[in-house]
Amino acid sequence: MYVGRDMTALTMIPKNEWTEKELAYFHHLFQQTSPYLSVEGVTIHREIVEEIIDRGGLPKMEADWTSGTRIQFD
Repeated sequence: MYVGRDMTALTMIPKNEWTEKELAYFHHLFQQTSPYLSVEGVTIHREIVEEIIDRGGLPKMEADWTSGTRIQFD
């Protein structure tokens, strides 16, 4: 379960001020719902992807006994 700022709050903040967890969560969300997105939704998803690319991608975490390989949203 995602615990953090919702999309209403985040639309008022530039994408470069979003946390990596917010970018990862909303990228995953938009990716899963992409067939149903409006033009505005596709634009927001593209901006999220561009911000992730500008930051050099999401961190590639090594799996170990305490964590997996993906950013945890919650």
